[in-house]
Amino acid sequence: MNTHDPSLDSSAIADAVADEVVPEDRSLTGDVFALFDDGKTYIQSEIQYQRTRVAFAADRGKSGIVYGIGALALLHLALVALVVGLVIALTPVVGPWLATIIVVALLAVGGIVLALSAKRKFAGLAAAYRETKA
Repeated sequence: MNTHDPSLDSSAIADAVADEVVPEDRSLTGDVFALFDDGKTYIQSEIQYQRTRVAFAADRGKSGIVYGIGALALLHLALVALVVGLVIALTPVVGPWLATIIVVALLAVGGIVLALSAKRKFAGLAAAYRETKA
């Protein structure tokens, strides 16, 4: 089998080989310094990326906190209106003083129940950390 192709120009092959990039004389020291520089560049880029992420999260978090505080303020006002409405609604039935006492007692009982539940949850959390301290 003849592998010689008469249509193939040997000068074109020689030019193509000459155009190839010949590797420079490299040394291990040069490679180590290049690796060090690449690592340094990578670390600087990563630090900048993380700073950008933190700035983005802080910006969005700040907006979220503002909206959350606004929502809690409106919810608080709605609950105050509910309490006042309960006192006004009970006044014709039992009188203003007894209506106030009933509403305050119900709120106090609800507050005590929630406080005891919170105390239990925090005690469970403290116990979990106390067990791992050993």
